[in-house]
Amino acid sequence: MTETPPDRLSTNPKSPFFDEAVLARGVGIRFDGAEKTTVEEYCVSEGWVRLAVGKTMDRHGQPLTIKLKGVVEPYFRDDTPAADA
Repeated sequence: MTETPPDRLSTNPKSPFFDEAVLARGVGIRFDGAEKTTVEEYCVSEGWVRLAVGKTMDRHGQPLTIKLKGVVEPYFRDDTPAADA
């Protein structure tokens, strides 16, 4: 597996950008320098994130989201990537 997260990733299993293996590894997002924990989808090349808005759900049971533009910095949350010695 590569050391950089994909350019675009979604947490929705219905999305073509959903990748269970990458999500299981743990991906964190810094958006405009601040850590975001409610990111539903992001795109680094286009510079946007889709954030969940509270606990509100739409009529299909999916969280309501808002799309914000800015600097997106994804990273893997590996605390000890090679400390299995």
